[in-house]
Amino acid sequence: MRFGIIQERKNPPDRRVVLSPDACQKVQATYPNAEIIVEPSAIRVFSDDEYKMAGIEVASKMEDCDVLLGVKEVPISALIPNKKYFFFSHTIKKQPYNRKLLRAFLDKNIEMYDHEVITNEKGMRLVAFGRYAGIVGAYNGFRAYGLKHGLYAMPKAEQLADQKALISELKKITLPNIKILLTGKGRVGNGAREMLEGMLLREVGVKEFLNDEFNEPVYCQIDVMDYNQRKDGTTGTDKDFFANPQDYESNFFRFARVTDFYIAGHFYGDGAPYLFTREDAKQPDFKINTVADISCDIDGPVASTIKASTIADPVYGYDPQSEFETDYKNHKAIAVMAVDNLPAELPRDASGGFGEAFVEHVIPAFFNNDKDGILERARMTKEGKLTPRYAYLQDYVDGKE
Repeated sequence: MRFGIIQERKNPPDRRVVLSPDACQKVQATYPNAEIIVEPSAIRVFSDDEYKMAGIEVASKMEDCDVLLGVKEVPISALIPNKKYFFFSHTIKKQPYNRKLLRAFLDKNIEMYDHEVITNEKGMRLVAFGRYAGIVGAYNGFRAYGLKHGLYAMPKAEQLADQKALISELKKITLPNIKILLTGKGRVGNGAREMLEGMLLREVGVKEFLNDEFNEPVYCQIDVMDYNQRKDGTTGTDKDFFANPQDYESNFFRFARVTDFYIAGHFYGDGAPYLFTREDAKQPDFKINTVADISCDIDGPVASTIKASTIADPVYGYDPQSEFETDYKNHKAIAVMAVDNLPAELPRDASGGFGEAFVEHVIPAFFNNDKDGILERARMTKEGKLTPRYAYLQDYVDGKE
């Protein structure tokens, strides 16, 4: 089995990689029949020389490989027919901008495996960059808060080496006695929490957060049942909420009345209530003035996120009254950090963590006849057709929706 690590060709450039030099060594040590070839790249966070020093071949021989591993979408012109590919295709939600890419998989007889749908039998994702989105998103949020209020200046995350360096910068800042709210307790939310803990910020419970005043900055991490309630007034549960989101309504506004800085690290499912709406943000007692929307659902559950921002220009302002973009330093504006590719700012750490999971969960499937069904569940196309699991994409492919 010959694996190829492809050069990232999407713009803007992404420096991440599926397998670090250490991960490559581990694969080859564990599976003597595995061979890895790295396509040369001038932008990859691990240099060609680092792979060579690890004993990994670096060569433009992707046509000779069985499985090609990447991070971002491969341009259609660069796709090699009749290969197995792994990357984030951004097609499973019928994204219009990648319809032609999915058609190309079929036309070129490519077996496409999307990182986003590499799951266990219970549907839980096994490889993801979510933790690093949370880590960088929290850092960027504090940076945005300082810029909005003119309190301090911090370097961009992309200018720093790793998570340790980010936390070191965060420890240098002095915050006023603000209340910081964090939603989500998955990979993203807990990644953000690592940063709050690294800053040695005090955590408080929901009742304290809502009712008490503090002489220091504090944070509260909440989950779905803290900001949603059943419409009929009965007691809800996580399981019931995910099964019947239409029976719930948001009670997030009680947090919005007391929160200064909000970090959105939750997962938002179809049909779930919005956390806060544009009308909510118009209310005089809506207090949030800075939002780090790591989840970054445009015009969705966090009303101030009207567009994604970029690594180059990460913060914009949202005017709640006009509902339009404005200068984030305007005292009436909500400063919004909504970068949609946050892990790319910490490429070495993010690649290392992703690779560890890929080696643990995915690589074995190539050598054990996919006994746990990991490859089968993630395979979107085969022999020029959508696989049964992804047949729902046929009308999307055909341009009917």
